[in-house]
Amino acid sequence: MSIKTFKHVNYLWNEQKAAELGDDQVALFLYRSNILGADLRITNYGGGNTSCKTIEKDPLTNEEVEVMWIKGSGGDIGTLNRAGIAGLYTERLRNLKKVYKGLHDEDRMVGLFNHCIYDLDSRAPSIDTPLHGLLPFKHIDHLHPDALIAVAAAKDSEKVTKEIWGDTMGWVPWQRPGFDLGLQLEKCLNDNPGIRGIVLGSHGLFTWGDTSYECYMNSLEVIEMASEYITKKIKEKGSVFGGQKVQSLAADIRKEKAAQLMPLLRGLCSSENRMIGHFSDSDVVLEYINSNDLYKLAPMGTSCPDHFLRTKIQPLVLDLGTDEDFSNSEAVLDKLKPAFEKYRQEYATYYNTCKRDNSPAMRDPNPVIIIYPGVGMFSFAKNKQTTRVASEFYINAINVMRGAEAISAYTSLPRQEAFDIEYWLLEEAKLQRMPKEKPLSRKVALVTGAGGGIGKAIADKLAEEGANIVLTDIAEDRLKEAEATYKRDVATYAVCDVTNANSIAQAYKKACLEFGGIDIVVHSAGLAISKPLEAHTEQDWDLLQNVLVKGQFELAKQAVALLKQQGLGGDFISIASKNGLVSGPNNVGYGTAKAAQQHMVRLLAAELGSDDIRVNTVNPDGVIVGSKIWEGDWAEGRAKAYGISVDELPAHYAKRNLLNKIIYPADIADGVFALVGILTKTTGNIINVDGGMANAFVR
Repeated sequence: MSIKTFKHVNYLWNEQKAAELGDDQVALFLYRSNILGADLRITNYGGGNTSCKTIEKDPLTNEEVEVMWIKGSGGDIGTLNRAGIAGLYTERLRNLKKVYKGLHDEDRMVGLFNHCIYDLDSRAPSIDTPLHGLLPFKHIDHLHPDALIAVAAAKDSEKVTKEIWGDTMGWVPWQRPGFDLGLQLEKCLNDNPGIRGIVLGSHGLFTWGDTSYECYMNSLEVIEMASEYITKKIKEKGSVFGGQKVQSLAADIRKEKAAQLMPLLRGLCSSENRMIGHFSDSDVVLEYINSNDLYKLAPMGTSCPDHFLRTKIQPLVLDLGTDEDFSNSEAVLDKLKPAFEKYRQEYATYYNTCKRDNSPAMRDPNPVIIIYPGVGMFSFAKNKQTTRVASEFYINAINVMRGAEAISAYTSLPRQEAFDIEYWLLEEAKLQRMPKEKPLSRKVALVTGAGGGIGKAIADKLAEEGANIVLTDIAEDRLKEAEATYKRDVATYAVCDVTNANSIAQAYKKACLEFGGIDIVVHSAGLAISKPLEAHTEQDWDLLQNVLVKGQFELAKQAVALLKQQGLGGDFISIASKNGLVSGPNNVGYGTAKAAQQHMVRLLAAELGSDDIRVNTVNPDGVIVGSKIWEGDWAEGRAKAYGISVDELPAHYAKRNLLNKIIYPADIADGVFALVGILTKTTGNIINVDGGMANAFVR
């Protein structure tokens, strides 16, 4: 078997890997699914469905029966595993034809899928289950390739299908997924025996094979043929989207403008629910958003259900010039607010015009996709993964529009059809089954000193509770190691020297570009110098003041500007120290700086409360194990001050607190979480995390 070469899709089948799976057809089907899902031109996250059929022993009769294994509801073929699939008796599924009463009976049929379950550990069967079950093939792919949806969304889709594949492909007009669509696929195959696949109008592609590899190759070859056809049409046409109307700004200027605009957009998009942002200015995006046809195509909406379910019915196109001055955020907001209000009103009109008697209540009317010609495309959703995927889906939609326009003309789903899918009761039920969001979901936290020690522990805790994290530190190697400990879409990093205002600004810019803005800032960066007064140098004093006090001031100043632009409130947490409250030997520089941090918190809390910006302090003490500070001279200095060895310090600090407990970085992180995730009506406060030091009691 020779390696296949394709121009428009990735051939990822590895013979050695497949051979290791032997004759395990389910494993081979999962392998095929994963490599198909790895190519976003073939199908995007959560899109499409794959299946295989095997012969198994019925546990009740011991007879051999055919079982269909298929991606379960809400899964993703790119990451699909055995836990994400459903196993159903094929014959029972087909017998549902005897009780199906027509299109009005679709929702009831989904409930009946459970009566066909073979594998009791199955994921809930998806709405696509009968589409696979009513076809006889051992391995089936249902995919949403850009090229195929372009064919499916072209105004003369059936004719184009015939032109590309002749009599080897079937065609079924648009119909909402469900049992009846499965019957239409079955009929198409019976009317056209020997076809290799079926194009679903405005929807996608079905292909199949006797083996997993044959199915995989069939899918790739069909997609390649459509891609070649579209490429030829684009060359013949000479340009796409009516040619260029707006000139893109230079890449660095695009990023700068996007970072400036993101907090404003985030605030407006979060009028009902706080959102996380994503920005894209890829060549594909820029070609579309800068084109003459943008204002014709964007209002039409997307064609494939998988696209508009994640991107909303249509995007918001901003009426901002590329020379817009963002220095006055209030003036920019005055331009943006009417556009958002118009979008919300149009969405409400769409809902009220199309709603049924039993439709769920109207969802958030804010846009998911926002287009700024000359700059890029923004997306906003409940978390980073969802907003990134929404952006990817709209890029798929752009590719579909390009292909369909090159073929003939792009067509989108009628508004009523789109509404019936967006507000389908089964879709609503799926949303209601989603896990409860974590306390800090939808929030973005920037943590200084997060390359290790207390800062990293704080970042870990906030991420565990649902936040997106911007890790900052002066050491990039530590930041890279720290970032690698998180899953995708959770964290990013920025090298940041808190003594440098521009360095801080770049860190906030990274937060805006990656996540849309900021909600929580934790100043954990620090150092400690323990010396007698006469040994303390001016350099020691300046370093402590610059990192701990001046750094906190500049972090807060820039954070507050962003928080006010968003209008969503926020949290600023200072990691100070017991030493700011208690007088101790050999500690004049450090203790003074920590006291300044604590009082700055009180001053800021008094000033910012009217903006719902809460400012609080966490005071650690004796955090020796896992703390970066204690790796240096500080430990030796404190041991010398107390007349003990460095190794005796953890026990010494534990014995002197009321609880006789060793304090760890994770304990400090718990204190931070308490202030940002639980004590949401607290500001100007101090939480001591020291095991109980009577001389540090605040009151």
